[in-house]
Amino acid sequence: MRLSNAWVLVLAAASGSSVCSFQLAANPRIGSTMKVSATINEVDEAIASTNGSSSMSYADVNKLAFRALQRECKSLGLSAMGTTAALRGRLLEHFGLSREQAVADAPKATAAEIEELCATEGVTFCDESDPDFDFKTVLSDVMQKSSRGHWKSATRKLKTLHKKYSSPDRPVPREAYLAVLEACAANRLNGARASEPARKILEDMATFEYEIPAELANICVVSSLGDGVSGTHDDCGGIDSALAMVAAVESSPDGATMLTDASYGRLVSALAKDGAVEEAILVLRSMVVEKAFTPPLSTFADVAKAAAQSDDHAEDVLQVLTYAKAAGYELDNIAAVEAGRGLLASGVIAAEKMDNLALGLRLLTAAAKAEGCAPDSGDDLVASSSSSAQRACTLIHKRAIGKACDDNNWKLAVKLLELMPKRGLSPATSVWRRVLATCCKNERSRKATAILLDWVTLAAEGKANKPPVSVFNTVVNTCEVCGEEELTVKVLEVMRDTLDTEGNIITFNIALKRLAKTGNVVGCEGILIGMLNEGLEPNVVSYTTTIGACAKDGMKNPVAASLWLDRMRTRNVQPNFHTYNTALAACLDGKLESTFIGSKIATEMMEDAEKEIACGLKGSINFKSALPDAYTKVLGRKLMKQLRENWRSGEVDMALAKTTTRVPLLKLVDFDKTVDAANLVNIQCEIEDDEDEKDERSEQDYEFELLKDIHNDDHRTAMV
Repeated sequence: MRLSNAWVLVLAAASGSSVCSFQLAANPRIGSTMKVSATINEVDEAIASTNGSSSMSYADVNKLAFRALQRECKSLGLSAMGTTAALRGRLLEHFGLSREQAVADAPKATAAEIEELCATEGVTFCDESDPDFDFKTVLSDVMQKSSRGHWKSATRKLKTLHKKYSSPDRPVPREAYLAVLEACAANRLNGARASEPARKILEDMATFEYEIPAELANICVVSSLGDGVSGTHDDCGGIDSALAMVAAVESSPDGATMLTDASYGRLVSALAKDGAVEEAILVLRSMVVEKAFTPPLSTFADVAKAAAQSDDHAEDVLQVLTYAKAAGYELDNIAAVEAGRGLLASGVIAAEKMDNLALGLRLLTAAAKAEGCAPDSGDDLVASSSSSAQRACTLIHKRAIGKACDDNNWKLAVKLLELMPKRGLSPATSVWRRVLATCCKNERSRKATAILLDWVTLAAEGKANKPPVSVFNTVVNTCEVCGEEELTVKVLEVMRDTLDTEGNIITFNIALKRLAKTGNVVGCEGILIGMLNEGLEPNVVSYTTTIGACAKDGMKNPVAASLWLDRMRTRNVQPNFHTYNTALAACLDGKLESTFIGSKIATEMMEDAEKEIACGLKGSINFKSALPDAYTKVLGRKLMKQLRENWRSGEVDMALAKTTTRVPLLKLVDFDKTVDAANLVNIQCEIEDDEDEKDERSEQDYEFELLKDIHNDDHRTAMV
């Protein structure tokens, strides 16, 4: 009956206090006080009640992986150093989620109750069993399962041994941990499936300050990393497991020097591939600065590639390059190996994103200096290492050439252009044209011709588009300006062979210019006829250039100049102020007849000017306007002076000359004051067709920009 009463007492206590176990002093492994442990549900309820303001539950903290635990600790101002268990402990303590809060003390039994329950009525008990029997049995099972390679069973047995049978006085021996760890580490952590058990074992060994074999530690870290998402292998292991292992190993005795550069390098590469650039750079810095490792170039290349691919971390590539130099690598030599070329290519890509042209060109120059890349060059291999690298190299060269052209630095522009084909880059047509225009602007006819011939050669090989006619015209004009007759002929021959054409209207205008410089009016007339035969209608530049031949010093021909003014009007081409100025200049030969022709031309110019004022200007001022400019007034004064010399020499009556011949010239000089406003009302304006006006204007502007003056004495005499 005493035993029955004891059970009744225990059940009664259990019903009131949710008792799930009790301890009696008769058992040597059970304490003298009786405690009641709450169930799991009651634990969660107790946690929620004691921490109502917490943003995380016990289950939430338990689910966090290593990096998530670190981030959460940092955000809360807690230390992010230590093992997984240490990080979780800090968070649980911060949120007040300790499981001990859910443990309540059961009502203690009185001495009388204990005596009544333990009364045996003369029966004596003696426990002769081994108190370590269960511990030794489970430990034996752990060693046996580990020796057979049954890592799952061994892990479960080890967990049971640690939780149920170990104590501070009798901890789990180091040999048991090592046996299970070796079973887990076999076959690359059994395909990374044993990553988590291995991590927990390493953390427990670090906690108990057991020495961890360096070989096992490195195998576990490397084998936990795969090529999947977040460094996993078939969704097992991963970066978080590897980082937790590294933290555990480093916190163990002599763990600071236990992991090799290969293990850290594998971790850095996995972080970089996962896009964790900042974390990868931190580990890389630790390897180089703190541990004095020399990581392989592939490690630097992986981090640099990840940083270059990210828009937010392009500048971090410079930091990676700095660490590479600190590790002992020279940028001028690393292009000899593939990983080094990858590192330099990432630097070029980052330089393009940061618009750091000098850095990009410096890295390519360093690659070109590397030996051992034959038959190719290092810079060529870097530029062709990937489509991104090729694009970045092309853009860097294009922008650098554009800046050099803007600064009028034709030497630098030419050098950069010559480097592009050597590096396997294809310059765009606009790049070729800008360099050629800069050379022509600086009157570098030979260099411009050489560049044009290189362009034609690449076009013949299918590596570039053919140069347009306008480019040939630019170079031909430059050769003319520099007096390079042989180069002029050669460029024209290359144009004919390349484009199968004699050129366009600009080409003919350049030819006109050559003849106009010599005063060959008949030759100019022949070219104009040839243009008409080719189906090309001469424009105002063509006629102005031809009239310029009539204004050549020592060969002035005012009659022909006036005749060409009439002819161009019959072809519906209106003279502009350049044309009139050139024709007026042709009349300055001192003859009275020339003065009369000059007066007639002045009259025609005034009529066109008044018409323009009345009807408005349509088109470019350079090509359409007939309004007198400052040079027109200079020519008018010279003609009036010539007229004065004519009447002083008795060739004409002064009074008659003043009332007839001088009147148009005087109006031209005083144009701003002598416009007849009343006459403007009676002027009939023609309606012009504006079709293709924009294209024509663009082409004419290009002519005026490229071609030089006929007359060296004054640029406003017949602009060509």
